[in-house]
Amino acid sequence: MTGSTRRGQVLAYGAGNLSVNLLSQAFATFATFYYVDHLGVDPSLIGVAMVIHGIVNAVLNPLVGHVSDRTRTRWGRRVPYIAIGMAPLAAAFTMIWIPLVDGATPRFWYFLIAVLVYDVLFVVVVLNYVALFPEMFTTIAERAAAASWRQMFAIVGMIVGVAAAPLLYGAIGWAAMGVSFGVVALACFALSLRGSAERTRVERERFGFLTALRHTLANRAFVTYVTGSFLLQLTFALLQAGIPFFTKYALGEADSANTVILGAVFVTAIPMVYVWSRVTTRLGPRRAILAAIVVYGVALVPFLIVGTLALAAVTGAAVGVGIAGMLVLLEILLAEVIDDDERRTGARREGMYFGMNGFIVRWAVSLQAVIITVVLARSGYRNGAAVQPDSVVTGVRLMMGLLPLAVLAVAFGCFLLYPLREGASPRASVAVREPGSGRPSS
Repeated sequence: MTGSTRRGQVLAYGAGNLSVNLLSQAFATFATFYYVDHLGVDPSLIGVAMVIHGIVNAVLNPLVGHVSDRTRTRWGRRVPYIAIGMAPLAAAFTMIWIPLVDGATPRFWYFLIAVLVYDVLFVVVVLNYVALFPEMFTTIAERAAAASWRQMFAIVGMIVGVAAAPLLYGAIGWAAMGVSFGVVALACFALSLRGSAERTRVERERFGFLTALRHTLANRAFVTYVTGSFLLQLTFALLQAGIPFFTKYALGEADSANTVILGAVFVTAIPMVYVWSRVTTRLGPRRAILAAIVVYGVALVPFLIVGTLALAAVTGAAVGVGIAGMLVLLEILLAEVIDDDERRTGARREGMYFGMNGFIVRWAVSLQAVIITVVLARSGYRNGAAVQPDSVVTGVRLMMGLLPLAVLAVAFGCFLLYPLREGASPRASVAVREPGSGRPSS
């Protein structure tokens, strides 16, 4: 395979990450708002639906991953699931924004059913999509380059899913917004298929589900990795959820200032993912993630003292440098864990490892909600009050600038203990099957 062909494959495969983040960010940010504020469904009912959504999504991850690992077809293990599931996934996402029933209670049941269908399809398509990464890119340099492009597409998807949605539903309506996002997601998934490839020969996984689960959780490298990953995701979730409180109470700014700060984070992160890919190639994944944690932690400190929107935006830009490293390196480190597991078991189990990682780290969002609730309650926050006591400002600043440092210190310890120190991939070269063909390419 020539260099230009390889670059084209990297770009095509990476485009799928735009779909992943476009769908997930738009759903997470606006689905509850749409059904509660615009359709008039009881907030407590939507809350129940979202709890069910979280549990189902978490449980599906390892189950789907295990089934995928054990799948054998002439087209591979992962590609058939993506090819068959991507159009139904786009349609399921679209139907969330086109309620076909009237009345608050019928719309709750419609929302619950639509979300559960969306959950199943999202996990099937996305887990198989991300599980291709360690198999397609087998050296540190390849993985660093591919991860940087994937994360650039991911950040664009986040920005479009969060920032463009209000512009679209305000101009053309919620249903048209859903259709637009569904079409874009389907197009990017289809493009990613053109860049997807699988190994021609993969040892069939010999474990049953419970045995596979036990082997995964007994893997020291995975346990240290997923603990550190969970903690890093927790700090990111705290940052995203805490910025509206910081903007309103610490800065005294309007809601529009949230876009300025988050925009500074993401706009800075886009070019920095390339920088971190170079750092990773030079230092190796373990030392690079330790460096990223330090940069990220130092960048958070100014949230304790900044008092203007301009300085908060500068702080956000600095935070984006560290977050870019986190985005690039976490999937590279997990790919190393999977390589090590193959040496131990003789089987490639990307599905189970990505599935268990998804199961564990998604609870970071739930823990973030608990932390914010506790901080606000202990600091004297009064719901609906026009003016909050100074203790609330102090609590929000500590939640943004000090609490994450403590979490990052533990994450730093996890990756310090991460046992895989060798920078090179155990597989120097791997035969892969071009999509739609039965022949390997080099």
